Amino acid sequence: MCEEDCKPLGFLLGLPFMLLAFAFTLVGIVLWIITAPLACCCPCLICFTVLAKVALTLIKAPVSVMRWFTRKVPC
Repeated sequence: MCEEDCKPLGFLLGLPFMLLAFAFTLVGIVLWIITAPLACCCPCLICFTVLAKVALTLIKAPVSVMRWFTRKVPC
């Protein structure tokens, strides 16, 4: 039996997809830098807030992709 956290095959299979998700992270960082100050200035406080939350999701994409791949690959 192997440990649940030790799945090198899932890491290796997910690596190309994590690199693609890293490109989404760069887009998310730029989007967050633009929308975070605008969310404070917008009177309705919903339009830019939603975009800032999407940007944070894009920033967390590589971690989510790697966790998903390591969970799907058996030991």
